[in-house]
Amino acid sequence: MSRKTTISLIKCDVGSLAGHHVVPEPLFDIAEKNLKKAKEEGLINSYYVFNAGDDLQLLMVHERGESNPEIHKVAWDTFQEAAKKALELKLYGAGQDLLKTAFSGNVRGMGPGVAEMEIEERGSDPIVVFAADKTSAGGFNLPLFRIFADPMSTAGLVIDPDMAGGFKFEVLDTIENKKIVLKCPEEIYELIALIGTVQRYVVSRVWRARDDLICAVGSVTRLSKIAGKYIGKDDPVMIVRAQHGLPALGEILVPFMHSYLVEGWMRGSHWGPLMPVGIKNAKCTVFDGPPRIVALGFQVANGKIASGNDGKPMMADLFDDPAFDMARREAVEYASMLRRMGEFEPARLGVEEMEYTTLPQILEKLKEHFKPA
Repeated sequence: MSRKTTISLIKCDVGSLAGHHVVPEPLFDIAEKNLKKAKEEGLINSYYVFNAGDDLQLLMVHERGESNPEIHKVAWDTFQEAAKKALELKLYGAGQDLLKTAFSGNVRGMGPGVAEMEIEERGSDPIVVFAADKTSAGGFNLPLFRIFADPMSTAGLVIDPDMAGGFKFEVLDTIENKKIVLKCPEEIYELIALIGTVQRYVVSRVWRARDDLICAVGSVTRLSKIAGKYIGKDDPVMIVRAQHGLPALGEILVPFMHSYLVEGWMRGSHWGPLMPVGIKNAKCTVFDGPPRIVALGFQVANGKIASGNDGKPMMADLFDDPAFDMARREAVEYASMLRRMGEFEPARLGVEEMEYTTLPQILEKLKEHFKPA
């Protein structure tokens, strides 16, 4: 029987240096300490700590299945300790994503974002971990469509017989909390009809149609829906498997050769261009952006992240590559164009999304001043 391995990516904004900018070193140290301890105790087999903008990212590989209370408690305790340190240092937004005070066995619905998949290991299992800042889960809809449904992007859909049957997409309606599964290519137009509305419909999982092999999973948290008010954008994470009857690594990355617009950016209230960057540039500056995304490549082997001779996990910083310079240039150009529009739509989000920002507080002040026209 093939080994079953669980990949858990759990993130949280617990505090940032100099505004909504970047995770500072003291918070990394706490995460490293806690995950190292979890590994020594045999709770997890390996881990990797990184950031995307002001979000602390915990990648853990283990054999305890999805939504395991012990794994989620490691993440929760780590975020709580890091938030406490952030408060001591008076860092900005300390603990802003921690919406509950008592852990209830699972961090879902408590603020942190979660992407998890349990896999049966293949002969070789490359994975790509994506993490974005200053945007929402719908920001992954376009690349997921291009990776798993667009033959003009993924050549394997045409020339690889193992992908000839297509893929199935689970789409979550974040307003009514319902989900639907659509199979491509047969239902490709219906899929686009839904996920083109990125503010409501979000791709949560993708399977290979012929055998239901799990291929991709993303976080679909809507923080504003949990808290009932704006406290920060959702900053999604995603895990994608590659190769051997799945899209090749290069096919997974090619949608990011060009920038595209996502919701979020400043105060979660604007459309902004997504900028693929290496870890060293995973920091948000101009207008709290532009929205950033990182992509890290790993090998999963024998229940853990494959390590080098020094025992440290091997990681490929996939967007740290001049091949994505064009997307970065486009992002700066689009950002400049959108900011010339100031606070006029469509640079700013539409009225439905603005209901979950700080704008209603302004409108409340003006309510008594409106007169019949």
